[in-house]
Amino acid sequence: MIVSNVSLSGCAGVNSALCAGAGEGHLGGGSYRNTLTPTGNVVVAVCLGFIGTFGLLNNLLVLVLFCRYKMLRSPINLLLINISISDLLVCVLGTPFSFAASTQGRWLIGEGGCVWYGFANSLFGIVSLISLAVLSYERYSTMMTPTEADSSNYCKISLGITLSWVYSLIWTMPPLFGWSSYGPEGPGTTCSVDWSAKSANNVSYIICLFVFCLIVPFLVIVFCYGKLLCAIRQVSGINASMSRKREQRVLFMVVIMVICYLLCWLPYGIMALLATFGPPDLVTPEASIIPSVLAKTSTVINPVIYVFMNKQFYRCFQALLRCETPRRGSSVKSSSKVATKAMKGVAVTSPRRTNDFLFMVASLGQPATTIPQLGPSYEPTIDVTRPPSSDINKPVIVSLVTHFDG
Repeated sequence: MIVSNVSLSGCAGVNSALCAGAGEGHLGGGSYRNTLTPTGNVVVAVCLGFIGTFGLLNNLLVLVLFCRYKMLRSPINLLLINISISDLLVCVLGTPFSFAASTQGRWLIGEGGCVWYGFANSLFGIVSLISLAVLSYERYSTMMTPTEADSSNYCKISLGITLSWVYSLIWTMPPLFGWSSYGPEGPGTTCSVDWSAKSANNVSYIICLFVFCLIVPFLVIVFCYGKLLCAIRQVSGINASMSRKREQRVLFMVVIMVICYLLCWLPYGIMALLATFGPPDLVTPEASIIPSVLAKTSTVINPVIYVFMNKQFYRCFQALLRCETPRRGSSVKSSSKVATKAMKGVAVTSPRRTNDFLFMVASLGQPATTIPQLGPSYEPTIDVTRPPSSDINKPVIVSLVTHFDG
């Protein structure tokens, strides 16, 4: 966040090697002093070490599961893989350098390395944020679209993944060409956008970055998941006990997603704005390192929330540990046939009641023993290893269940 620029004469009484190294690492030709104490540097290094290690392991495990089990290779899961790849790249290409800098109390790979670090971490971080927004929109659009989910249609998902990388490049490349710049942040052991410059050039970029790369994805996530919760509430009158349990589960998932998003990224955004628009000494380097570390924790949290809380991935994870074949649910094809028979047996006289029934099947995903007209062995889960049915008149039976519960 804000960078303290002082003369090297201010290093009196401080380790001269530390000051000299920090001065060499500072961009813009000025001198720079690391203000963290040795204990502070050790604490930051330990935090970054845990984040880098667990982030690497979590995201590698996601990729191993995806490659090992064909049942996970569905379009929606590709978005989860895109998030894991971007987080993994942060753990491999970013965190080790800031960890090493914290252990030594100064930036170690020079001015060019600082620019590269700032660009790469910004790029991968924004890819992750935009992918979360695309994921929420995909869940919302799949739930609301009155067509059968196609487990072989990768076009829309591929477009969303491409959009996340192109969008991120659009907003992270300008500092390389003069619209703002990348430089040291906080106590000088990490690099990012130069939050402290007060020029119109820099301020305009930071405002755009804050709005289009933090606020807009957050609004998309809140809107899409909010609409999904409203859809579940609308069908609560059909089967109150079933709907209440599903609603509570989805509400819990949405609240966790939003809270973790805000916990990881909002402090960083607020600190950046304070450093940009506040007085020069408002944000100290010691305080600014905390939001920077919190932002990096997203590489650990994202796989846990979006993958391992997904029943489909979790079943495969259990199977991997036990060296056995994962348990599978009913196929989309067979479930569609049963649901079609159920629809034929239900006297629906208005489009509104038809939509309510479809929402109930798509939202609840409970065993069919509690749903009239369905056989006792029917369970509306998904087996993506089988091809989707080609019947035109089959209703939607999967969407929210698929994406939240696997």
